[in-house]
Amino acid sequence: MKRPTTLGELRKSGYKTRTVKDEMRANLIAKLDRKEPLFPGIIGYEKTVVPALVNAILAKHDIILLGLRGQAKTRIVRMLPQLLDEEVPAVQGSEINDDPFNPVSKHAVDLVAEFGDRTPIEWIHRDLRYGEKLATPDVTIADLIGDIDPIKAAARRLHYAHEGAIHFGIVPRCNRGIFAINELPDLQPRIQVGLFNILEEKDLQIRGFNIRIPLDIMLVFTANPEDYTNRGNIITPLKDRIDSQIMTHYPRSLEDSIRITEQEADLTRENVDVRIPRFFREIIDQIAFEARKSEFVDQKSGVSARLTISSMENLTSNAERRAIVAGDRIAVPRMCDLPHVLPGLTGKIELVFEGEQEGSTKVSKALVGRAVRETFKKYFPDPLRKRQRQNPESDRPVDPEYGPIVDWFEAGNKAEVSDEMTIGDYTRELSRVAGLRELTLQHMKGIDEEYELPSMMEFVLDGLHQNSRLAKDEVDHVTSYRDLVGSIFSGPGRGLEED
Repeated sequence: MKRPTTLGELRKSGYKTRTVKDEMRANLIAKLDRKEPLFPGIIGYEKTVVPALVNAILAKHDIILLGLRGQAKTRIVRMLPQLLDEEVPAVQGSEINDDPFNPVSKHAVDLVAEFGDRTPIEWIHRDLRYGEKLATPDVTIADLIGDIDPIKAAARRLHYAHEGAIHFGIVPRCNRGIFAINELPDLQPRIQVGLFNILEEKDLQIRGFNIRIPLDIMLVFTANPEDYTNRGNIITPLKDRIDSQIMTHYPRSLEDSIRITEQEADLTRENVDVRIPRFFREIIDQIAFEARKSEFVDQKSGVSARLTISSMENLTSNAERRAIVAGDRIAVPRMCDLPHVLPGLTGKIELVFEGEQEGSTKVSKALVGRAVRETFKKYFPDPLRKRQRQNPESDRPVDPEYGPIVDWFEAGNKAEVSDEMTIGDYTRELSRVAGLRELTLQHMKGIDEEYELPSMMEFVLDGLHQNSRLAKDEVDHVTSYRDLVGSIFSGPGRGLEED
């Protein structure tokens, strides 16, 4: 169907103008009726944030999303334009998307007055009706609202108080659309004041001239909690004018966190088939859960989901690098690859004073160790559980699960692996440990014994280390497992990562 190209054709078509918030409300209701997903790709907010957003849109509210970094605030905001009509008509050439039936800018008013029903119109796609600004201390009122353009005034020989001399800022240019400000507290208080009228009276005034332009706009803000940053805060009168404040949060279950990481991390490798066992996915995401409760990490700053995404990508890349060097077509991560995830951790956690004293690398290693310990408990019996059976020839408790493995190390043996060993050498070294292969197969069913089983065998050794049954040394990405008691007299003691 041909779209109207003039005001007269638009009238004849029966088109009815709706406000932005009415558009969003109607389209949201239609999606709810059709049971369509409202925010695809947003995981873990189904029972919390999404219902609050739906209520705010149905109520035709301006919104602020308040939460720590890495909680998908910006992603949600950028999905809101999908609730707008696909296209809307505007007066052709209008800087502020004037409604042909109700023009407000000088350009549009004059054009409609001159041409009437012959006024040309254009159709604006919803993607072009969204504007966004990152709040920084150097943002000015002119950037957001507008200013008098002396060059335009001189070229057209206009008085500075003439409406035609106005240069519109980004907010009025988003008229009949959605405008978002990210990190609102970073906006200087005197600039925040400039938003009062837009939020409450829905109009703007430029340079104090007696020119008021009504706006049809939805305003959306994002911010971190005020106690997160010393850069600034949201002034109270502005908060009062924002209708709905919606709190975001980190994933509340490990399963949601894993789904987010799988969705966002780039794990596709062109020349190598990368296989990531389930327990590795759990370890990587458990690191974030451990960081969010660590006494060494500043909880006010938060632990972004980007931490797990970067860590998983680094882990995958190290497995890929090894496969390329060895000429393998299949790559499986190993426990001795975990030190390579540290670059994805150390820059993404803010430490409190005690954490800074320990150092970011040491704290990150501790978080990895705790994540391994928690994940190990899901797959294997607790190595520290009280053992009931007694050996009649000795007072020493019998450990039917881990006894053969621990005894092998107590006999003076050690297992040494690295992230550069071929799969054959890696498997042979771990298979030397008495009872290790049998125990792993007993608890990990249906696995690829050639490529995945060796990684799981090392998982058992690392789990025993994290539970104080074996010692582990790491030097130049070579990991050595040995007897714990013997290591006390021959090597360094246990550090923060085993506490």
